[in-house]
Amino acid sequence: MKLSGLIAKPDGSIVRGQITFADTIAALESASSGGDDYILPGFVDLQVNGSHGIDVMNASGDAIANLSRHLAREGATAWMPTAVTAPIEKIAQVHESVASAFENSQRDSSADASAILGMHLEGPFISPHRLGAHPALNLEPRGDAFERVFAMRALRLITLAPELPGAVDAIRRLIARGVVVSIGHTNATLDEANAGIDVGARMFTHLFNAMRPLSHRDPGVIAAALAESRAIPAIIPDGVHLHPAMLRLAFNARGKDGLILVTDKVALAGISNTEKIVGRARATIRDGAARLDDGTLAGSVISMLDGVRIMVEKAGFSLGDAAVMAATNPANLVGANDRGRIEVGARADLILLSPARELKSVFIGGRELK
Repeated sequence: MKLSGLIAKPDGSIVRGQITFADTIAALESASSGGDDYILPGFVDLQVNGSHGIDVMNASGDAIANLSRHLAREGATAWMPTAVTAPIEKIAQVHESVASAFENSQRDSSADASAILGMHLEGPFISPHRLGAHPALNLEPRGDAFERVFAMRALRLITLAPELPGAVDAIRRLIARGVVVSIGHTNATLDEANAGIDVGARMFTHLFNAMRPLSHRDPGVIAAALAESRAIPAIIPDGVHLHPAMLRLAFNARGKDGLILVTDKVALAGISNTEKIVGRARATIRDGAARLDDGTLAGSVISMLDGVRIMVEKAGFSLGDAAVMAATNPANLVGANDRGRIEVGARADLILLSPARELKSVFIGGRELK
């Protein structure tokens, strides 16, 4: 199959050309003429708590697979179901559902659904001072609770607070097991955050949100995130969790190769305005995001494509740079190096956008979604 148009490349440039592909990309050729549609790599969303009425915390394996189909039709061709703070028994139940869907996804590479890359566990090893919408069931990352989490076979990404007792050793062990560790929901000082990076933490969960604030005399975890390091901040580009000026600040500090876009979307996304239990309490859609009754943000209601549009239209980024942050960087972070990029040999996970950035087609493994 062939597609012609404006191709977003892994370096953030956009060039006019033609892609030849089957299940993988066979050839890329420049062209002086062709269509004006944009061809982007399929998005990779590392933080999805739910969507279309499906809540990861209460979903069966079949429901999670159904959510994969919804996400694929929004342009997210790979994702991580994200569990939040809860009693360990509940997290174990959620893990089994995610693991079932994950293992089925690995066996079945049909074009019907977005690929599941494993489970992201956001908590329970988080700061009691930075809970956000999470319930106050936070634990220290050691002892029996940690050992049970450590043994979860589908765990691929975990958010924790590096200042907690036992956290540095926990990060070392998780990294050795192949789990990506993200710093988040944290009250860490600059030194405590850097200690987590030094032993292997490689991401920051929703930068600026549920974190110790940045101060000129107490720079804290945000200063660590904005400094050059191997740990990449993730940001929620819904225009609510972060003002566009803060999106630009993060970009100016880290550049396109040093940021990841995540939706952090919840079950309210993609459905009419209603209510759901999110984390510790009831949430509704108000002022462009999911919120608890007291106004606390409880997640976004955007698709990744919505976020990319906001990055371009409200924050002034190029579409090519936004594609790097939404696809290439998250894929690289979790070792999915055959995804999130348009280059010869990569999976043909592609999305086609009109010149107005409206979604026209999605290809997964070279096959177009119907």
